[in-house]
Amino acid sequence: MRTIRPATPADAATLHRFIVELAVYEKEPDAVEVTPEILASQIAQERPPFECVLAEVDGEPVGYALFFHTYSTWRGAPGLYLEDLYVTPERRGAGHGRALLAHLAAIAVERGCARMEWSVLDWNEPAIGFYKALGAFGMDEWTVHRLTREPLYALAASADR
Repeated sequence: MRTIRPATPADAATLHRFIVELAVYEKEPDAVEVTPEILASQIAQERPPFECVLAEVDGEPVGYALFFHTYSTWRGAPGLYLEDLYVTPERRGAGHGRALLAHLAAIAVERGCARMEWSVLDWNEPAIGFYKALGAFGMDEWTVHRLTREPLYALAASADR
């Protein structure tokens, strides 16, 4: 039987394993810097930087969805941003990914969110097809920009504070 439940600090090692597996799938096996200890510490915070739910089958973790809130100035309402959605390869095709997304959609509706958003790699055709079948659509006119590491630190150092 499948259950979906909030992750706790005790789930940090499982969560870390899933994050590493997702990084390998996304062709970035060496990109994961977070440790189980960091995840456990963050989940335990009074205001954690993310929330996470785990899908389990008979108590065995089979996938996760990690998310946080955003805000839409145009809608004047919060949004839910899905950072990671992952189901172990041997458990794919059994509805676990859809169940995780439906669980997040229910959270978004309960919390008055105007939208759910996420990014998907442009080569990940199975995921794109899956999302489109749910009614999601690509925001092709928008591109993601990222500032990290040295450029981020350099910009921060130039702040008038």
